Amino acid sequence: MIYTAQYDTPLGTMLLASNGRALTALDFDDAGDCVRAAQKDLPVFEETFHWLDLYFAGRMPDFMPPLAPVGTEFQHAVWEILRTIPYGETTTYGRIAEQIAAARGGRMSAQAVGGAVGRNPISIIVPCHRVIGADGSLTGYAGGLARKEFLLRLEGVLPHS
Repeated sequence: MIYTAQYDTPLGTMLLASNGRALTALDFDDAGDCVRAAQKDLPVFEETFHWLDLYFAGRMPDFMPPLAPVGTEFQHAVWEILRTIPYGETTTYGRIAEQIAAARGGRMSAQAVGGAVGRNPISIIVPCHRVIGADGSLTGYAGGLARKEFLLRLEGVLPHS
């Protein structure tokens, strides 16, 4: 069974999904019509709400709710690297590709990494918004570039306007 909950952020409502033990998805509910299989109060939702409260207050939480994103082996490798990007810092698709290539041997394309980053099912907590283009541009974010810019400003990466 998939359990869901909602969390209101300064950027809009987010939908959380869980298998009952760990968070499996966290994404913006832009359509407002996501199918909710079953809503339930779960410890993982309470932990995630607390994590998000701290984050949107401008502080990096010092704990991680249990996560169980569903994806391929390659996607998981990319998402693990995303989780190592420090709060308030960024990296590029190319640097992640270099890390994957070094770990696996051979070559890796930044485009393949971009595909995996774009399929990250747990926004913000697995910080795909911290990945930027090689030229420093704010490229691609499933939640939209305005949200990516907001999150990077919140973390102090970009100056407040």
